[in-house]
Amino acid sequence: MAIEVGSWIGQHGGQLVYGGGRNGLMGLVAEATLAAGGTVVGIIPTALVEKEWAHHGCTELHVVPTMHERKRLMAEKADAFLALPGGIGTFEELFEVWTWRQLGYHDKPVGILNSEGYYDGLISFIDGVVQAGFMAEWQTQLVSIGTEPKALLQSLVEKAGFSPPAQMQGI
Repeated sequence: MAIEVGSWIGQHGGQLVYGGGRNGLMGLVAEATLAAGGTVVGIIPTALVEKEWAHHGCTELHVVPTMHERKRLMAEKADAFLALPGGIGTFEELFEVWTWRQLGYHDKPVGILNSEGYYDGLISFIDGVVQAGFMAEWQTQLVSIGTEPKALLQSLVEKAGFSPPAQMQGI
């Protein structure tokens, strides 16, 4: 799934904006984007260069002083945001860009790739939050959820108002 995402971005002349590491799913997305002819912008804080094994093969690699600067620069450079299955860092970045969207800090599309039902529990939890009255239905509609990478990517690019290429931030 990660390779399919990166391949799609590269094949469509797109650019991946991501956290700049070589490891995990996002490392695979970066490699696949490059292999398919796309460009990759990595943004990584100094403190994580060794811990996350900075991907020095990126088209551009920005080493920034803090995590706040990393997220600010990634959000600034991206035209859309896509969350793949991940851990606490993925959740934090997803909820931050979702929150920023609902507050009007940006109007860029946000997507969740629910590969193999990975996000089913979170989706159910969010539905419960809406039912409990802590969140409105319109807020859930600010995020597109899909199970097929190609269809979700195409939808995000269209919502961003672009035909590829577009800058896609992987979170």
